[in-house]
Order: sequence, then C-alpha cells, then structure tokens
Amino acid sequence: MGSTPDGSAGWGGHRRGSSAYRRILIALLGAGIATFAQLYSPQGILPLIASELDVDPSRASLSISAATTGLAVSVLPWSLVADRIGRVRAMRIALVSATILGLCMPWCPWFDLLLVVRTLEGVALGGIPGVAVTYLSEEINRKHAAVAAGTYVAGTTIGGLAGRLIAAPIADATDWRIGAFAVAVLAAVATAVFFLITPRPQGFQPHAASVTSVLRIAGRQMRNPRLVVLYAQGFLLMGGFVAAYNYLTFRLEAAPFFIPVGLASLLFLAYLAGTVSSRVVGGLVDRHGRKRLLLVSTAIMIAGTLLTLSESLVIVVLGLVVLTGGFFGAHSVASGWAGARAEHGRSQSASLYNLWYYVGSSVFGFLGGIAWSHFGWPGVVAMVSGLALIAAIWAACTSDETKQGNLA
Repeated sequence: MGSTPDGSAGWGGHRRGSSAYRRILIALLGAGIATFAQLYSPQGILPLIASELDVDPSRASLSISAATTGLAVSVLPWSLVADRIGRVRAMRIALVSATILGLCMPWCPWFDLLLVVRTLEGVALGGIPGVAVTYLSEEINRKHAAVAAGTYVAGTTIGGLAGRLIAAPIADATDWRIGAFAVAVLAAVATAVFFLITPRPQGFQPHAASVTSVLRIAGRQMRNPRLVVLYAQGFLLMGGFVAAYNYLTFRLEAAPFFIPVGLASLLFLAYLAGTVSSRVVGGLVDRHGRKRLLLVSTAIMIAGTLLTLSESLVIVVLGLVVLTGGFFGAHSVASGWAGARAEHGRSQSASLYNLWYYVGSSVFGFLGGIAWSHFGWPGVVAMVSGLALIAAIWAACTSDETKQGNLA
C-alpha cells in the first residue's frame, strides 16, 4: 500500500508486523494503562474508602461512578477536538490532564471534593477510549484493524488490573491515599511512554467539524437500530461487569471468606483472562463473524457470573475468570463493530459506544450497591446476569454483515 507523509488518499495503513504497527500498539498499551489504572484504582479499596470517609458501600462506589460519568459525557466533545487537532495531540492532552488530577485526588480531605476531582479526571480520560479506536482505524491497515483493536482492548485490561493490584496491597499496608497515589505515579510513567514511542500520524486529515455537525451525526446514529444495538451491548454488559467487581470485595470481606482487602485484590488477576480473550476473539472475527462471537462471549459471561454464587473460594475465582473473559471478548467485538458498522462519522460512532459503555458503568455500578444492600451477593448476581441476558437477546436480533473484506 502506498503511504504518504500527509495522510492523503494513497495511505493504506501500517501492516501487522511492521515497526510502526508495533510502536502504535505499545503506545496504546501505555495510554490504556494510564487511563484504566486511574479510572478503576478505587475499586479494590472501596471498603477502606467507605470506612475512613464514613460512607456506605453504594456511596463509596460513586468514586468510580463519578469518573465514569465524567468520561461518558466527554467522549463526544473529545471526538470533536480530535477531529480538529489530531488523535495523538488530543490523547496527549487528555493523558497529561488526567494524570495531574490523579496525583491530586488522593489528598482530597472530603468525600464530596474527591467526587469533584474524580469527575474532572473522568472528563480528561474521555480523550482516550473513543479516540484510540478511531486512531487505530486511520493508522492500521484495514485487514489488521480487528486484531489491532483486540490487542488495544487487551492492553486496557492490563491497565485496569495494574491499578487494582497496586492500590489495594499498598492501601492495606499503609493508607488508601498512598495506594491511590502510587497508581497515579504509574500513570505518569505510562503517559511518558505514550509520548516517546507514538509514531508520527499518517492517516489523519483535519476535519472542520462543529458542535452542530457532531450532534447531527450522533443523532442520526442514535436513530439507527443497527448501531443502537451495539451501544446497548456496551451499556448493559459494562454495567453488569463493573457492578460485579465493585461489590465482590465487600462480599469477600464478609462470611464465609473474611479475606482482607489487600489479599482480595489478588482476585483482580482474573483480568488477565480478559487480556487473553479480547486478543483471541479479535483474531477470530473474520472466521466466525462478529455476531456469533458476541453471543458466545456473553453466554460465557453469564455462566461465570452464576458460578460466583458458590461459597467455595476456588469456584468463585473460577467464576470471576470466566465472567471476565466473556465480558472482554464481547466488548472487543462490540466496540470494533460500532466503528466498522457506521457508514459515516466513525469517530462519533466509536464515541457513542464509549458514552453508553461508561453510562452503564456509572448507573449500574451504583445500582449494584442497592442490590447488595437489600439482597446481598445473590441480588448483584441476578442484576448482572439479567443485564447480560437482555444484551444477548437484543444482539441475537441484529444481522452479522462481517465477512472477510466486508465490514459494514
């Protein structure tokens, strides 16, 4: 494929195996670590936050929901910024802003102030998820885009895992503020990696997009049932996934487990199942089609959720691994499909997927606390399984146009 330095029509994208292809994936790994380590680091230390700041579990979970809400409302504005100044420049601004706020957040003396900072941090982090997927579609050859997207999602799981594994043990040994600060330091290092290794963009061409045009495109996409069903996957599946992880720590602290927060954080190693599944599923799209893989992944997520009802720690861990693998497999399919299926405004479609993805995280991450307070872990499992079942039924009604060389 001809490549042109100015991103002209002759540009065909970096091919898998090239130096630039590898640099892009490593750079997005850094961005994924910086983003998702900060976004979800409080999840593993929610009991400590609740105890020290004297709030109940559902209110403590707002430290997650505030950030994901900020991210949700900012993804469309960030897509507009990225259309004008470029994907890489937008992501750099987002990462620096979020990291500065992340370094400040642990030292907030009041819970309400912490929520304000977390909301602003989420707004800054909104410049990564939707923009990163669009960036991949512009810089990576079309034949390898699904694999690259799966690899990027795998990188985000590493970020989410790192944030939880670092914050919880340090917080358990010292204080939750020190644990959260350590994660922000990691994010600063990952941001530096992104700055240093990202190759010069070749596929980007500035768009004179306006707020009106972005809203018009987004409105048209929200009236397209073929796209709405994909946004719904993010909304429902992510909502259930976050609820499960938010309240699992509370469950493990109680009978019959009585596991300390630091030790319970090791269960977040289940995220590695998502690292593997998102990468594997991305590579199977051409052979099996997106719809089939989405439904199978969602069924696996439901099965894993039901396994966590057991009072055997071994089976709970197994269930968490299965749940996580299924969720990230479904997410890698749906997120890539949301961009590929949009005939116009792919950046806006990717941003809408992320908007509903994080709205789901915010809404059901909080509602899971109500289910936990009233019905315990079975209530959380019922909510998570129900959301995934609705997503699967809805997905079953959509067509699968994905064939090799034909992404509709």
